[in-house]
Amino acid sequence: MALLAANVLVFIGLFTGSFCTAGTLDSCVFLGETEELSLYEDGDVVIGGLFPLHFSPVSFSSRALRWMHTMTFAIKEINKRNDFLSNITLGFHIRDSCDDIPVSLKATLQLVNGQPESNLSTEGVTRNSSMETTNTLGCAAVNRRVSSVIIGDAGSGVSKALLRSLGSFHIPLVSYFASCSCLSNQKEFPTFMRTMPSDAFQIRALIQLVRYFGWTWVGVIGVESDYARFAIQLFLQESMHYGVCAAYTNFYPVELNQHALDELLDVIQMKTSKVIVNFSGESEMQDILREVQRRNMTGLQWIASEAWATAKSLWEKSGKLLQGTLGFAIQRAAVIPGLHQHLTSLSPLSIHKTAFLAEFWEETFKCHTYHDRKMCKGTEKFDDVYSPYFDVTQLRVSYNVYKAVYLVAHSLQDMSDCKDGKGPFQNGSCANPKNFKPWELLHYMKRTNFSVLGKEVNFDQNSDPIAYYDLMNWQQISDGSLSLVKVGFYDASLPSGQNLVINDSMIQWPVGKKVCSHQSVCSESCPPGFRVARRKGEPICCYDCIPCAEGEVSNATDSLECSPCSEDTWPNAARDLCIPKNVEFLSYYDALGILLCTTSVLGACMSFFVVVVFFKYKDTPIVRANNMELSFLLLVFLAICFLVGLLFIGEPSDWLCLIKFPAFGISFALCISCLLAKTSVVLMAFRARLPGSTVMKWFGAKQQRASVLLGTAVQVFVCLSWLLTAPPHANYNTNYHSSTIIIECVTGSEVGFWCVLGYIGFLACMCLVMAFLARKLPDNFNEAKFITFSMLIFFAVWITFIPVYMSTVGKFTVAVHVFAILASTLGLLLCIFAPKCYILLLRPDKNCKKKSLQK
Repeated sequence: MALLAANVLVFIGLFTGSFCTAGTLDSCVFLGETEELSLYEDGDVVIGGLFPLHFSPVSFSSRALRWMHTMTFAIKEINKRNDFLSNITLGFHIRDSCDDIPVSLKATLQLVNGQPESNLSTEGVTRNSSMETTNTLGCAAVNRRVSSVIIGDAGSGVSKALLRSLGSFHIPLVSYFASCSCLSNQKEFPTFMRTMPSDAFQIRALIQLVRYFGWTWVGVIGVESDYARFAIQLFLQESMHYGVCAAYTNFYPVELNQHALDELLDVIQMKTSKVIVNFSGESEMQDILREVQRRNMTGLQWIASEAWATAKSLWEKSGKLLQGTLGFAIQRAAVIPGLHQHLTSLSPLSIHKTAFLAEFWEETFKCHTYHDRKMCKGTEKFDDVYSPYFDVTQLRVSYNVYKAVYLVAHSLQDMSDCKDGKGPFQNGSCANPKNFKPWELLHYMKRTNFSVLGKEVNFDQNSDPIAYYDLMNWQQISDGSLSLVKVGFYDASLPSGQNLVINDSMIQWPVGKKVCSHQSVCSESCPPGFRVARRKGEPICCYDCIPCAEGEVSNATDSLECSPCSEDTWPNAARDLCIPKNVEFLSYYDALGILLCTTSVLGACMSFFVVVVFFKYKDTPIVRANNMELSFLLLVFLAICFLVGLLFIGEPSDWLCLIKFPAFGISFALCISCLLAKTSVVLMAFRARLPGSTVMKWFGAKQQRASVLLGTAVQVFVCLSWLLTAPPHANYNTNYHSSTIIIECVTGSEVGFWCVLGYIGFLACMCLVMAFLARKLPDNFNEAKFITFSMLIFFAVWITFIPVYMSTVGKFTVAVHVFAILASTLGLLLCIFAPKCYILLLRPDKNCKKKSLQK
């Protein structure tokens, strides 16, 4: 310990006036002024303590006094135990940090360096009217027992300053209230530990809280300090991941003057956001509330940081301004057994024996123990007044102090349990628990996990405790007083998405609000069917709602992107759901399908009817004169052509597509080949009447059948080539109508389809030319002119078909194809066979050989 004091002696001299002559500690003298107000009790190990008992020279903190006495209580409790640190007695040396960096640094250096014996008592000091004394003692300054570990300070900025000064000496600092995330940097602050969770966890909890209630447009303010600066910076970074934006950010000075208050309140009044997240301490919040009350600003939803989330003293002067406030408070101890009795064991006789109690007495009872003002009588009773010092219903920071003491104690216990040869230091050595170096204690502290009051205390890799916060709601009860009600919690150890739990029904909202009616947003939420479109140059919470594009949906609120529907689905009218697309094909149940199907069947029946008529009158001249065999074949093929139209109706499938196109091509090739044979026979028959002509021997029955087969064989070859190279197949077409699936037969090869159609046209052209040449041959039953007329109708139908077929889509394309088949087939049937049936059935007198020879 003496070595530690020597190491810091020169540095301390800058603050306390210690001075050493060259080379020896014996010539050390203590120069300067020392603070008498400190609390000291000797022990084998003296634990230092720093508490902000004063926020200003005239502002005394009763809460900090409770924290301080919680530390003394914990140390005395440990000393009384026989099963824990039985061979070591703990002591304490506690000083006031005043929440001020120079004062805290001076107090800290006095803790780690000791101070003249004459200025210390075993129990405390007596308060004199003069607060300071001058000493010029010798080396007592370094012979006194010093603190090798310090519990403190409350402020993050103060703690940072202390760590930068003491870090080189490896003196552990355990904070009970410093929450700045910057202190988690173990490379920069390796000797720092805390029982207070890092602000990194609090920030996540706060962001999830405002997001839970849909407040995406919030004001963020904070005091100009390391604590608020790092907290707000982290809040702004993390909030982007949750879709929360800051409507404004404002830093105000620690000492708030009227100008700073006016600037802050003007910003709050001008902005649309009425939800305010405030990172400040209790004293700064008092000044803000006073100005809010003066301006009569109501309807504000305050979100408290843990620094003031349970500061009940704010309620006394704020009226109803804080009703409905929500904030996260650090974990509360249900009860610390014996603490209340320890705090209330005060008597008028003890206030002069224990540091700071006289000032507490004066603050509580509004009296003085000296001067000629209202004197304290010593008969005052604490039952008659309220003081945060006695309030053990919200033991949060006090609980952190309690855990900090036990952290040091458990580390010392682990050090005591070390066995020589198995120790953590060089050559397996162990440290002496009564005479150790600070870094040796720090080694054990970094590895200590323990249980206190039945709860596990664990630390992460940054020496931060696992975060657990109570969500507190400020509620006014019937007598007008404040009730801090726990309405939820945040547990960082739970999985993401489950670590925030809120009981909405328990929350009391600001005055006049029975339910959460705040709509603190920059832009209203985009409903399903719309997507968010960011506004250039504005925060991410400010956006426009754009309807999803055609074929896309969004089924969630505030969707960033719309999702495309699958190929077989389509958005509904609201564009929030993909529904099956309408399926389109020429069905047997459509009116158009029924009409074409009926026509096709009737056409086939008409063809078979003509077959029956011809068969009945097969021996008559008119039937015999027109090549009866080819007539029967033609009628059968025409019936097939009518029935081929049925293949185009109904839901297309691959096998149906493979059949219908070749069936169409071959059936028409058969018909036109028959007509071509009949026309050739008529033309050649009259040429054979010329003397010496032997033409007819080449146009006998066999040759006629062969010509039909030959004409059809070419089409069969074309169809086989088509099927083997690129066969037709069923296709689900969504290109024409996005909301409709057209089930169609695609040709597979456009060349194949047009070759089939072209060959039919080629046969028809030959037939038309030959029929035209034979149209005036002398024969009453000459079919050439009827064939000519039927071919003209055939060409008219199919020439019209081509542009119409190319310009229609879906089932109408199929309907056009079927109509062309039926119209051309019906034209052939009526033009060629209707005149014959008319004679056979209605004018049998013309059905004779004589008539057939008449011109």
